[in-house]
Amino acid sequence: AALWYQLAAVHARVAGPVERALHRRFGIGIAELHSLMALADAPDGELRMLELNDVTFLNQSSVSRMVVRLERAGLTERRSCEQDRRGVYTGITERGARVLRDALPVYEGCLRECFDRLAGDPRLHSLVRRLRPLG
Repeated sequence: AALWYQLAAVHARVAGPVERALHRRFGIGIAELHSLMALADAPDGELRMLELNDVTFLNQSSVSRMVVRLERAGLTERRSCEQDRRGVYTGITERGARVLRDALPVYEGCLRECFDRLAGDPRLHSLVRRLRPLG
């Protein structure tokens, strides 16, 4: 229970600043960034919606709304599956890849700053030490 509490505390103190930094600079949140990361790493730069559910830890309707926002921003596009016409994929666009490339250093820097700040908290020090990004 103590470890779970520590993890929840770290998440609460890190997610907010990271989310704000991404929104301020790029107009996206953590889930959107994770989606772009997963799409960029996927074969052909595309995934089915269900696969995005697994990556973002969001439910199906939240993923659908997020994908619509990403499409409106020009970061992703819907693609049909050649083998299964019923299948719809979401694919990263060139603009999405540029935003991802620019957002990753901001994301990683913000994570580093948050973990550095939390490392001074004696209640969280041991967990933060294990979670802290390298570099």
